[in-house]
Amino acid sequence: MAEQFTFTVNGKTVTTSQDKPLLRFLRDDMGLTSVKDGCSEGACGTCTVGVDGIATKGCVITTRLAEGRTIETVEGLSHEEQEAFVYAFGAVGAVQCGFCIPGMVMSGAMLVRRNPDPSEEEVKWAIRGNICRCTGYKKIVEGILKAAAILRGDEQMDDALEKGDAYGVGERAFRVDVRRKVLGYGKYPDDLNREDYPDMCYASAVRSKYPRARVKGIDASKAEALPGVVGVLLARDVPVNQVGHLIQDWDVMIAEGDVTRCVGDAICLVVAEDEETLAKAKRLVKVDYEVLEPVRNIAEAKAAGAPLVHESFNAFGNHVVLHDNVCQSRHITRGDAKAALAASAHVVTHDFETPFTEHAFLEPECAVAFPYKNGVKVCSTDQGAYDTRKEVAHMFGWDAEPERVVVQTMLVGGGFGGKEDVSVQHLAALAAVHFGRTVKCKLTRQESLAFHPKRHYMYGTFTLGCDEDGHLTGLDCEVNFDTGAYASLCGPVLERACTHAVGPYTYQNTDIRGFGYYTNNPPAGAFRGFGVCQTEFALESCIDLLASEVGISPWEMRWRNAVEPGRVLPNGQIADCSTALKETLLAVKDVYEKNASHAGIACAMKNSGVGVGLPDAGRANIRVEGGRAVVYSATSDIGQGCNTVFLQDVAEATGLPLEALANGECSTEAAPDSGTTSGSRQTVVTGEAVRGAAFLLRDAMLAVEAGRAVPEGPVRAKGDGKTITYEDGTPYEGLGYADGSALVAGHGIHPADPRAALLALEGHEFGYVYFEPTDKLGADKPNPKSHICYGFSTTVVVLEEKGPNRGKIKEIYAAHDSGKVVNPIAIQGQIEGGVLMGMGYALTEDFPLKDGVPQAKYGTLGLLHSTQIPNIHAIYVEKEHLLPVSYGGKGIGEIATIGTAPAVQNAYHQLDGKLRWRLPLDGTPYSRKRAWGDERLSVLREDAGK
Repeated sequence: MAEQFTFTVNGKTVTTSQDKPLLRFLRDDMGLTSVKDGCSEGACGTCTVGVDGIATKGCVITTRLAEGRTIETVEGLSHEEQEAFVYAFGAVGAVQCGFCIPGMVMSGAMLVRRNPDPSEEEVKWAIRGNICRCTGYKKIVEGILKAAAILRGDEQMDDALEKGDAYGVGERAFRVDVRRKVLGYGKYPDDLNREDYPDMCYASAVRSKYPRARVKGIDASKAEALPGVVGVLLARDVPVNQVGHLIQDWDVMIAEGDVTRCVGDAICLVVAEDEETLAKAKRLVKVDYEVLEPVRNIAEAKAAGAPLVHESFNAFGNHVVLHDNVCQSRHITRGDAKAALAASAHVVTHDFETPFTEHAFLEPECAVAFPYKNGVKVCSTDQGAYDTRKEVAHMFGWDAEPERVVVQTMLVGGGFGGKEDVSVQHLAALAAVHFGRTVKCKLTRQESLAFHPKRHYMYGTFTLGCDEDGHLTGLDCEVNFDTGAYASLCGPVLERACTHAVGPYTYQNTDIRGFGYYTNNPPAGAFRGFGVCQTEFALESCIDLLASEVGISPWEMRWRNAVEPGRVLPNGQIADCSTALKETLLAVKDVYEKNASHAGIACAMKNSGVGVGLPDAGRANIRVEGGRAVVYSATSDIGQGCNTVFLQDVAEATGLPLEALANGECSTEAAPDSGTTSGSRQTVVTGEAVRGAAFLLRDAMLAVEAGRAVPEGPVRAKGDGKTITYEDGTPYEGLGYADGSALVAGHGIHPADPRAALLALEGHEFGYVYFEPTDKLGADKPNPKSHICYGFSTTVVVLEEKGPNRGKIKEIYAAHDSGKVVNPIAIQGQIEGGVLMGMGYALTEDFPLKDGVPQAKYGTLGLLHSTQIPNIHAIYVEKEHLLPVSYGGKGIGEIATIGTAPAVQNAYHQLDGKLRWRLPLDGTPYSRKRAWGDERLSVLREDAGK
């Protein structure tokens, strides 16, 4: 008789004969999906459960070790505990993507049971094994402290906060997804199982061991013969064996006779009835390789006679033949940089190097696909449902009928740019169509590290000049990106790195050259900041060097050059009325000057929206369903909170309470395309579309209340930020629009009884498209408009000046101009999380490679833990005059990260006089043994010198 293991789970006695990780038993056998699988390596803490009252990672304890023990998950907490944590986490803004939250709750609950009145430091220690990539931990710590206070009776819950009767723009809005994320019943793709789809089977790719090798043969016969294997798919089974976000250069699978381009390339796709059989079958696939020398870095990619990583690719309907390893290049000029620098009183030149870095989102990639109508439906975790639809449809050869692919975005456990490319969605769809089954395909954490695009490695040379008074005169720089094996978003990221390399200042002479090189490293693509983190690190370091030569403070140097309304940015765009960079500088002036000998400062700017002349429309429909105004817009909420922002926009425009509002299904079938969650665009671009639709709804509500007739069919309109017209071209004349009063938060014109008016409109639909044109790069006009708007920030980092902690970061002040603060609860956590991500980028995070092969695991990436966070002060400023679109909101997602790394570098420079020109910074209390860099660096410096 097989050995039996008996233990208690949430008060129920269970017995199993399987000796396996408790995580898998809880999820697979008991359906307790609050227990998340973030790594299965004991590194992330998303699977934390209570074991005899002690917070324990469910992936490191087995069912054998659980014998006789008492196991608790979030589902098993008392009602009082559940409600306390839901309220506390929502009230302080502790929930963003939500994937780490049930594990955080369990760590917090186990602590509070032992110690009902813990200190802040005790809370930090209790969650030290739980990683959060979104919040910066501060809000989670505050949430646990508040839950403890509620449970011991020292604080009361305000039920009105979650109810949301006052939910307009600028209100403290309790996020709409808090409850389902805290209690763990919200569904991410990996939470779908055979209860949802009884015919579910499982797929996983056999992936290349080598970054560059010819695949001589693939023998899958033993795998196909294994009982329980549904089948094995090869490149020949793929209708169109290439995908790509913009450039189609990424093979779905590497065919026999072809050459791999990075480790992680899919060789074949194995499909089986269960995950245990799947793992066995993958081991039975034999691949015969001819190992080839990889292209390891930019220097090797540029070398004469270097092997081509790609010989050609397809892009925008064109077939492009390559003659070198340059994937993309950009050259951006204005004025005469050479002459300006030659005439400058002070000039500094320096090289800068930044590493590949991993997004480290807590949720590994996963998709579930099944045959649907005349095609396939994909339940996905990504940053753009229509982008995924486009790539999957292309793979099937359905470019002319992409609607055959339906993509539904479920909860997304973090993205930060790393989920813009397809990863498993197309593979799940391929298997679903081929076998006529529901297929789940997911990456292990190690597969995710090897496969999805990273932040680009950069090597650049910057020359910056100023006059005798410190006014900037010109910039010349060359930026080199390693884009790895595939293009991903190399072009746009490189472009943004170049356009923002100038900083938020007022000078007009720039010459910026950017190159993105193919190598056999893992691909690089979008990452929070979108290339600007790299170039702003270099520029802001140079500004401090110039300030020293001029003999003024770094704060004063920035103040003299800071853009303000009506002044011209280096790209020629005139700063709009909402520009508040100088206000952010003033907000941190005192703290900087008080600590100037051991503090660093940096300014930053980041665009909102795609801009540069490209089509970038926001689209939204509002349908009245079941007595609620339901917002339909295919936009991914990856944790930033856009779904809540949209409902706030509707509440502001109509006067409706939260209970009368809802988000509809985010899918390509149910909702219009409102673009990718990228470029800090959702608050502005989709937010304005939602507001436009909400105004149409409000007008109908007012008509109902006045006894006037309303159209039976859908009401649709479009606007460009200046004018609005109905679908038939008739000008829009809604109340408060002509004089602008309704465009300002707090000045809406609402029905006397919004709920009653809404109920009378059951079944009605209102749609709006917002598209504000911008000018393409190089537009022949003196003041082109590159982007709808920009956010601005100033960051100050204060170090410990003396004592045993000398050089440790004591405090970080992050002052932000994000326009109108839509949700004061949410913006704090966005800033704090972005700052901590930037601090890790500056000091600890790395992605070591050896001959193109990643050397890191999740636990060795250098991610900061709760016990390492400094005191972060999130500051936001608002101008009196804001932009008329989206109630003046400008977004916060990306800019929150950009200014931290240069401010950290500049702080150490002030402390010891040493310029640290590569990340992660050397010679700090946080420094780890560098796993790469020296050999690569020597090659690059020699090359740069030539």
